[in-house]
Amino acid sequence: MTPAPSSASPPSASPADEILDVVDASDRVIGQASRGEVYAKGLLHRCVFVLARDAEDRIFVHRRTPVKLVFPSLHDMFVGGVVGAGESYDEAALREAQEELGVSGLPAPDPLFSFLYRGSGQGWWSRVYEVRCELPVHPQAEEVAWHGFLSEQELEHRLGDWEWVPDGRAAYERFRALRSGQ
Repeated sequence: MTPAPSSASPPSASPADEILDVVDASDRVIGQASRGEVYAKGLLHRCVFVLARDAEDRIFVHRRTPVKLVFPSLHDMFVGGVVGAGESYDEAALREAQEELGVSGLPAPDPLFSFLYRGSGQGWWSRVYEVRCELPVHPQAEEVAWHGFLSEQELEHRLGDWEWVPDGRAAYERFRALRSGQ
């Protein structure tokens, strides 16, 4: 006999089970795989980085939790994450910013540039955005172990003191170069 459907929600899936688009070196979708398989095999996929500024123009900075699949316990000056299968970069940027900052009603983040990040046997196409967040933030406890808003000068000072996620650091270096016109 088949049991009656349950009204309880199914247990939440592991982040490793999330399905991502696999892309080629030109950022064209060539297939799909679970996040766990993508990471294990070093497959190219898509990611978004969102630089969030508060009303005082300070940058949201955080330390990742130790349970993160990639770069646990390191600092980052971006919120963001992987782009889900069939999701656009723009959709992922807004979703990730709202989820990680713990807010709703953010304006659409402004796209700044894209680049292919490669490091430690991994790689992903990355689109970098910026957004103004004048709402009180309530970061996800499972994603963010510590957070604060730092002025650009404070952030620059911390670049040499704290251990940063390498992809975020690469994106920030490109962001700084773009702003300085290099």
